[in-house]
Amino acid sequence: METRSGAYYRVRRNAWRLSLYALAFGLSFAFLFPVVWAFGASFKPLIEVYRFPPTFFTWPPRWQNYPEALSKLPFAAFIWNTFVITISSTVGQILSASLVGYAFARLNWKGREFWFLCLLATMMLPGQVLLIPHYLIFKNLGWVNTYKPLIVPSWLGGGAFFIFLFRQFFKGIPQELSDAAKIDGASELRIYAYIFLPLAKPIVITVGIMSFIGHWKQFMGPLIYLSDYETYPVALGLRMYQQVEGGSFIHYLMAASVVALFPLLILFFLSQRYITKGLLLTGSKG
Repeated sequence: METRSGAYYRVRRNAWRLSLYALAFGLSFAFLFPVVWAFGASFKPLIEVYRFPPTFFTWPPRWQNYPEALSKLPFAAFIWNTFVITISSTVGQILSASLVGYAFARLNWKGREFWFLCLLATMMLPGQVLLIPHYLIFKNLGWVNTYKPLIVPSWLGGGAFFIFLFRQFFKGIPQELSDAAKIDGASELRIYAYIFLPLAKPIVITVGIMSFIGHWKQFMGPLIYLSDYETYPVALGLRMYQQVEGGSFIHYLMAASVVALFPLLILFFLSQRYITKGLLLTGSKG
């Protein structure tokens, strides 16, 4: 028979659990509200988008918004430009971050811990602080209005956070594995490429997804370095729907935004378990 104190704690635990569910539902609604409204607005006539009080959906939906939005501007070119920048940068970040992370985790060199602390300190610098120095460097190199400022930095280290992820994972791999490979005559580069990198598959996938998403929605970099609209990625191209043909076409902007968001949604839902696994493995390593 359940005691009075046991019943009290059970009721208290259930009440706490319901409170957490209610809080999670409320936060989910707050974050999803703009996405739901944007999806509904992509099927509305322009006059319905500005109606007050606002509505989520109208009937019948205006399916023509999508083909009209994609034909108003060179949207296919925007998507292609985004894929070029994103894929090139993602590959560069995976390779360079894993190499640097391997050097911090497995190679013994003077000042290793000091420089790793300096690397982590760069994560506290706001990106806006480096805008002017970076622009001056790329301008002097003649890279303005090209994709080089958006791609080349990804091949030069890969970013402090991604280096940290690889370093933490590589530190958890037993030293005996490296020693056995060295006895067989393998170099450090061969050990990295044929042993450590395949073992780091969850981290590679995690870094790849996070890098892909970050470069896909990158806005500030293209805004600063690109001036020819034919080279715009999709994040910058979407802004042009606000002033296409002398007017503001929000319903076209919402339709194009939904199309641009679709690849990220597919990527996230197909790989979310790898992200969770990769972060858990990284957090459990010394």
